[in-house]
Amino acid sequence: MQIIPVSVHFKMEKKMSIKEIAALVGVSPATVSRVLNNPSYRCSSPEVRDKIWRTAIEQNYVPNEAARNLKKGIYVKNDKTFYINVLMTRMDESQSDPFFTEILKVVESEIHENICILSKVWYMPAFSSDRECSAANFDRMIKDMLGEVKGRGDGLIIIGKCNAEALKIFNERYRGVVSINRNSTNYKTDEVLCDGKKIVSLAMEHLISLGHQDIGYVGECQNEARYEGYLTTLQKHGIKFNPAYVFETKQTEMEGFECMSKLMHMKNRPTGIYCANDITAIGMIKCMNVHKNVYYHPSIISSDDIEQAQNMSPMLTTVRLPKEEMGKFAILLLLDRLRGKHKSIIRMELEGKLMVRESCSPLQEHFWCDYCI
Repeated sequence: MQIIPVSVHFKMEKKMSIKEIAALVGVSPATVSRVLNNPSYRCSSPEVRDKIWRTAIEQNYVPNEAARNLKKGIYVKNDKTFYINVLMTRMDESQSDPFFTEILKVVESEIHENICILSKVWYMPAFSSDRECSAANFDRMIKDMLGEVKGRGDGLIIIGKCNAEALKIFNERYRGVVSINRNSTNYKTDEVLCDGKKIVSLAMEHLISLGHQDIGYVGECQNEARYEGYLTTLQKHGIKFNPAYVFETKQTEMEGFECMSKLMHMKNRPTGIYCANDITAIGMIKCMNVHKNVYYHPSIISSDDIEQAQNMSPMLTTVRLPKEEMGKFAILLLLDRLRGKHKSIIRMELEGKLMVRESCSPLQEHFWCDYCI
């Protein structure tokens, strides 16, 4: 699922209704209502869902039911409509990581539920890479971004890791900024966090409990909490670090596939592998499905628990991140900041949960006789 950034033309003199959005998209009003209100609703196709949200963004849709509630006094303390922007830093328009798109669905619905306007969604992965950011003119980039929304940006939700210098400028330009991440901003802004170090610890402890000592890491390494957690857990258990078992990738399905291809040709290979996200692990398993004759069946564990993790064979063992809670609390934090209810920086940390499935086995067992997605 991808939402295509659009140029927004604000028409505050006319409120778009669900019926009008339905007419523009070519679906029923009931479908529009379900898409806008339920992040888990499965539309007839991702394209239809994207078109509904794109139309709502273009028209600055505010729910009529919410407006009626305001008139009835139900939301007396919330009589201002805020414009909220979203910045996706770990994926671009051509590349999708289901973990981030699943969080975005929750954020979209929560913005709608809280009588706010989602005025822009940017996909800008450059903000997540310190290497790419070293020569970037953040001031100009952010000025151009705000120019696209014509100043209609009260608050910003950042989904994914963001460069510290860029984050500083965002804090200066917006009345409120909230980060949803696995890497802490170290109290540079309000954040909802599922700590990457603790995520990896849960995963690694599971592999070690199964007898694995030769454990690989697949994912990003630079300034990455999950990589730090990988190293810390090895040290905790007195396991010698082997740099040959570390594969730095951009955490995509394609790079997971390519990484497994390389592993298959190594002489000494890890028996267990931690992947920094589910979609990378899925790519690795797909590679094993293609090359069944290699007979290399490592235990694979990852983190996120995207929908695909449960709908594949073998089902993926992973650390579930509470995506719905992360999205909901992020909007609550942002609105609390915009309404002047708190001034200190708030860090809200949620825990991950180990989901034991079929992709990991004790060191001496090899029961993966078939691979299919």
